[in-house]
Amino acid sequence: MSPDRALAQGLVTCLSCYQLLHLPAGASSGCCVRCGARVYGRVERSLMLTWALVITGALLLIPANILPVTTVIYLGSGEPSTIISGVFQLYHAGLWGIALIVFVASIAVPVMKLVGLTILLIQAQWLPPRNPVQSMKLYRLVAAIGRWSLLDLFMISILVALVDMGLIARVEAGPGSTAFATVVVVTMLAVRAFDPRLIWDAVERQPASPSAAAPTGGDAYG
Repeated sequence: MSPDRALAQGLVTCLSCYQLLHLPAGASSGCCVRCGARVYGRVERSLMLTWALVITGALLLIPANILPVTTVIYLGSGEPSTIISGVFQLYHAGLWGIALIVFVASIAVPVMKLVGLTILLIQAQWLPPRNPVQSMKLYRLVAAIGRWSLLDLFMISILVALVDMGLIARVEAGPGSTAFATVVVVTMLAVRAFDPRLIWDAVERQPASPSAAAPTGGDAYG
């Protein structure tokens, strides 16, 4: 016989400070007594909102990688560079370390975040994971790597601010940088919108099997 769930007893965890709270009878949300954040038994319309943000981020990746992110103008002439072409230019110039950083921060990390969130959404909605602990590790990884996507934007901002020699040389940000910045923001919002507790709900909805082993670890989110 499985123990009663915390949610059935009105207990929820604040996703901001992880304080365990008791919701009033019949209430689906409340306010954290420690940090003041809004707490929910489950985030309302989490799957729908996360799907919308993930699809938006995937569509924005196309202009972010096709449109130029910077244009270096030297003595009145210049050639726009996309993220991919910038990586190749850095590599051929012998700056393979910087090329690798730009590739990971600007291409690999956004794609990994979108793929990871898609896997979590599918598991929460249709195919419950056999090992929910691994799914929680994937969620934490997706949440942790998002900040590294900002490296490329910092580099563009520094170049635009420093390289300004009037008619001799200057660096201009292109429309691709705007699309890429939007991708970063959208994926960060998608991580915030996804309620990881839905993974455990999906596991518990599965029909009980006598031969199935209970998942290791506990529900760290209440």
